[in-house]
Amino acid sequence: MLLQWLAGLKDIWRVLRHRGPSQFQFWLIALLIGIAAGFAALFFRKGIAALQAWVYGAPDVNYLHSYAQGLPWYVLVSIAAGGGLVVGVILDRFTPDARVRSVADVIEGAALHDGRVEHKEGLASALASFITLSTGGSTGREGPVVHLAGVISTWVSNRINADGITGRDLLGCAVAAGVSASFNAPIAGALFAMEVVLRHFSVNAFAPIVVASVAGTVINRLEYGDVTEFTLNTPGALQFYVELPAFLILGLICGLVAVALMRAIFFADKVGNAVQQRLSLPRWLRPAVSGAMLGMIAVWFPHVIGVGYETTVLALTGGLLLGQAVVFTVVKTAAVAITMGGRMGGGVFSPSLMIGALTGLAFGLIATSVLPDVSGTHTLYAFAGMGAVAAAVLGAPISTTLIVFELTGDWQIGLAVMVSVSMSTALASRMVDRSFFLTQLERRDIHCAAGPQAYLLGMIRAGAVMRPMGDSRCASLEDCEALAEEGLCVRAAASLEAAMPVFDRADTAYLPVVMEDGGREQVIGALYHVDALKAYNRALAATAAEEHR
Repeated sequence: MLLQWLAGLKDIWRVLRHRGPSQFQFWLIALLIGIAAGFAALFFRKGIAALQAWVYGAPDVNYLHSYAQGLPWYVLVSIAAGGGLVVGVILDRFTPDARVRSVADVIEGAALHDGRVEHKEGLASALASFITLSTGGSTGREGPVVHLAGVISTWVSNRINADGITGRDLLGCAVAAGVSASFNAPIAGALFAMEVVLRHFSVNAFAPIVVASVAGTVINRLEYGDVTEFTLNTPGALQFYVELPAFLILGLICGLVAVALMRAIFFADKVGNAVQQRLSLPRWLRPAVSGAMLGMIAVWFPHVIGVGYETTVLALTGGLLLGQAVVFTVVKTAAVAITMGGRMGGGVFSPSLMIGALTGLAFGLIATSVLPDVSGTHTLYAFAGMGAVAAAVLGAPISTTLIVFELTGDWQIGLAVMVSVSMSTALASRMVDRSFFLTQLERRDIHCAAGPQAYLLGMIRAGAVMRPMGDSRCASLEDCEALAEEGLCVRAAASLEAAMPVFDRADTAYLPVVMEDGGREQVIGALYHVDALKAYNRALAATAAEEHR
């Protein structure tokens, strides 16, 4: 052990000596970002609890739905509708599209914007999600926390003029700290940042991300202690591995449930857009209408309010009947779709945990009643279902498996969770664009799901690669104007993603690059096919170098 410690000290000294103070400064910045993101996540969580307690008058927000059952119906409806109205005004005033920013926008920032996210829109989205979760919105807090952490890292990256690689690493540090501080899950927080946001595992980025993740966890534990998010009273055990086929089936069912949840959200958003356009509703009114709908659902099913901690615990401890588990799954899915389709904000991780636990419990109650002699406890299925649905929604089997373990503190049933998670993720990723977040981006024509080879062309502008007019290597103005008259041209601000199909269709070596000047398009250069391919190849090489450094 002494030799290992000495070897570790030599490695630290080697880094400081050969890579200079910059590397040490980077780790220090990562630590500070981790502390800032951890406090942001902590204040966000405690603020939601305080506002919920004040709005609903509940003594313990962890058991909010039990208390809300005794409130008059008009109180539940007015709270949710009022919260939606406030959210609508905030988004209408501070965002250009009245849309809440979340994890998908952080992934976009990491891939396309050198690790930067929007500032003003991000803060407005965090405030909107804060109001939503405090007034009955049926979503989770992880999405707003992740984007809020991204705002912190973006501010730091802009202050130090960080390049793309450093900006992405700092973004990963902030996300890891935010997730760790939200769920007291340091291992999963670090892996979530790399698996979901950065979407690659870089050895060089691992150390600062872990430093930030640990910092976020320490902040959480200073406030809440070293306790798990969910406490399981009934230990689970596999009956001589005979139950493993049942967990394979559970994984497939959870994959279908996850797809149903994601498609319900997208369908609700599509319907909301159509209704808003048909009735000419102001965009600030859309969240208020959705809030009123949620309030009406909460009159009969207060379980949909907030992140659903109490219902999730009931599912994990077997405190629900089969019929209740099935009904709550359907109602929660509808409530999540209404909340997010109504542009109210929040995340999908906590709802997917609740829906997964309910799905697993329902399956477990059936499985253990059909084969009682070879079955363990039905709560084990709830535990596995919780991870399976969440992993399929997030598209993150590794970090989700670990975060479920860290949320419960039960590491003895890893086989069941891993089997269910692998099956659900494999099935769901073929029915959507790999995950909920990547599908969101695809719906905005941002192609991150297929990897860098799909989105890098969209990052390179034709004007940056063209040969300017007058260059000895550029075609003549007459030849370029002739092609432009045939419609074979590309704008200077257009990306290579738009230019490459024109090359394939026209079978030409170059395309004129035009720019509007005084109401008419003027040829300013020529984009050569070989130059476009060289630029694309350099971008791919740089991405590969970053991922393997």
